[in-house]
Amino acid sequence: MVTVVDALFGVHDLAFQVVAVLLWWIEAVISLLIVKRIPYTEIDWSTYMQQVALYDKGERNYTLIGGDTGPCVYPGGHLVLFNILSFFTNGGKDIRLAQYIFVCFYLINLALVFRLYYKSKKIPPFVLIFLTLTGYRIHSIFVLRLFNDPVAMMFFYAAANCFISQKWFLGCIMYSVAVSIKMNVLLFAPALFFLLLTNTGYTGAIWHIGVCALVQFFFGISFLARDPWAYISRSFDLSRVFLFKWTVNWRFLPEEIFLDKRLHLFLLLLHLIAVFLFAFFMWFRTHGGLRRAMEHLNHGIRTRFGPSEAMYALFTSNLMGIIFARSLHYQFYSWYFHQLPFLLFYKTQPVNGKILFYSIAVKSVVLLSIEWSWNTYPSTVLSSSLLHFAHLYILGHLILHRDAVEKPVKSKLF
Repeated sequence: MVTVVDALFGVHDLAFQVVAVLLWWIEAVISLLIVKRIPYTEIDWSTYMQQVALYDKGERNYTLIGGDTGPCVYPGGHLVLFNILSFFTNGGKDIRLAQYIFVCFYLINLALVFRLYYKSKKIPPFVLIFLTLTGYRIHSIFVLRLFNDPVAMMFFYAAANCFISQKWFLGCIMYSVAVSIKMNVLLFAPALFFLLLTNTGYTGAIWHIGVCALVQFFFGISFLARDPWAYISRSFDLSRVFLFKWTVNWRFLPEEIFLDKRLHLFLLLLHLIAVFLFAFFMWFRTHGGLRRAMEHLNHGIRTRFGPSEAMYALFTSNLMGIIFARSLHYQFYSWYFHQLPFLLFYKTQPVNGKILFYSIAVKSVVLLSIEWSWNTYPSTVLSSSLLHFAHLYILGHLILHRDAVEKPVKSKLF
């Protein structure tokens, strides 16, 4: 007979489903209460609406599309999305309705994340608490700030659900829609590339990458026709200079070092090295690693990876970009908030009938430390330092537990 402790801390389908449904409804109530009780904070919503107003008037030169807080620095999908939201919210004036729409986005996002965790078969139900009740900042990003970041991530999680279900065509459409809203989703691209390559073959990978490109072309065609360089340089600008006052992760540095391009290049180099090392030494280890999967592919054998392996590759690819980011702003927390519990807890299993409570406690402290760092405004030397220590702990945990992915499945010849 399964005890309550075993149900919550072990991997049991029914217990997971019950806890997920219960927490989803609790989150629905909490989100509505937040909208009703806590004042809305204006940051970028009015700027989005100003950008959309120019877009509606027929402006297609990206250098001329902007608002109070700056120019439009997102791909065309951003304007399409917020143009739709503008239509339903009376040009953005009905803030309360916009908040309710974002509550719906939040709950859809949560359901998509729950399904990913459920399909992984690696996560005990208690971990879902860290996706919900402890996320003060993530609620704020969704329903009190109305940023585009969490909506882009919602489309990414929809894509990830397609990927783990082997629906690559639909997944690539969803993924490219996410990129068209905000380009941070490109951080998942290295892992997605190898997933496409090993699962669908060389021809299939080229085809699916082409699908992604077509989606980008669809959202950008009107701007590309007017001034292609203006659109590409603004919407996919990798040289943006971030303001020191908004940084969450580098507050302990002097401002002149934070702005130094040599630091940016060094961080980019570290990011590329980290992705390379993870790709070839950490991903797909139950199949002998990426090198073995590529050898199989050269012999016409495609490797179908299980959900947890695909999630591990995608989430760590994104994490490397965040760890070595030249600046993180508060809304960027949504880029990886829902992935951290998976990366920390996917090996939390009962051992000889006993739970590793010490391990759970340490990991819980790490997650709560990250939450505290992101909730400290303005950021401090302590908060940004603690964030880096937490990131390094997760990195060390991943390296030490690199074999903790699902059991091998047979490669298939298609």
